[in-house]
Formats: sequence, C-alpha cells, structure tokens
Amino acid sequence: MTLEILIALISFAVATSITPGPNNLMLMASGANYGLRRTVPHMLGISLGHAFMVTMVGVVLLRVFATYPMLNILLIVLSVTYMLWLAWKIANAVPPDAKSVTGKPLTFLQAAAFQWVNPKAWFMAISAISGYAPQNQGVWVGSLMVAAVFAATNLPSITIWAWIGVQVRRWLGSAKRLRAFNISMALLLVASLYPMFM
Repeated sequence: MTLEILIALISFAVATSITPGPNNLMLMASGANYGLRRTVPHMLGISLGHAFMVTMVGVVLLRVFATYPMLNILLIVLSVTYMLWLAWKIANAVPPDAKSVTGKPLTFLQAAAFQWVNPKAWFMAISAISGYAPQNQGVWVGSLMVAAVFAATNLPSITIWAWIGVQVRRWLGSAKRLRAFNISMALLLVASLYPMFM
C-alpha cells in the first residue's frame, strides 16, 4: 500500500467513522443513559466488530453477494427489522414515570453483531475494500490492512459520540427530559434507514 493510498484510506475511515450514523447515534444515547464507562464494551464491539466485518467482506462476502444477489435483499430486511427493534429499545430506556434509566447498554458481542445489519457499516466496508485494498498483496493481506486502519481510527472517532452523550446527560437532568432525548435518538435512528431504501 503506497503512502498516498494509506493517507486516503485513513481520511476515509475517519470521515465515515465520525459522521452521524446508527452506531454513533446509539453511542450518544448510551453515553447519555449509562455513562462513558458502561458504554466502553459497546464502543469496543463496534470497533473490533467492524474491523472483523471489513476483513470478511474483503475475503469472502463480495464474492458471495455477486453469486447470490438475493442475499442483499435478505440483509436489508434483517437490517431494517433489527434497527427498528433497537430504536424501540432506545426510546423506552426511560419509562415515562421513572426516576432513573432502566435497561442495560449493548454488550461487546451485541455491538459487534450489530455491524452486520448496519447499512452504514456495510457501505464503509465495501467502499474501503473495493477502493483502498491493495490488489497486489493478496486478498487476506489487503483486507487485513484495511481492517487495521479502520480499527485504529474508529475507536477514537466514536468515543467522541459517547462523550457527547455524557455531556448531554448533565444538561438533561430529569428522567422526563432524558426520555424525550431517547425518543428523539430513536427517531433519528429510524430516519437513518432512509438511504437504504434509496
């Protein structure tokens, strides 16, 4: 991988990791509801789960999707269903009459598994592999190089969103305002599905 391609890949990874999307909206909600320390497994699940996904996309899945296009439709249906369930979970993290947050943040494995139904994660993985993976070093090496760049840049980028959620929590103060915030985050998560249908 040349230095120019590496710099371009790092720029792409940072830009796509730090911009709003399902992962970052969920991290902001988790930071607001559970604090930064309890959100760390969720953050690690996103970063390492996405790096694993990038590797698998590069090595296997692009070939599978080319052979069986119907799997794309199945993935879209699963993505929409799972993201709607997560939106409901976020919206109901604070019951209307509660004095505090109920429920638990996503675990490492839940966050890692979420990458497989997250449309933005798929876009990032496919674009990075097809645009930046070195073709002259073999499928495995090229895929692992792209995944390593994502793993290194993703965690600092998404930590910002969880931290913003913690700051928002201080401003919200009451369970009623926190519930309104959670409902807003859930609606934004549902709205993030729009590009999938376009």
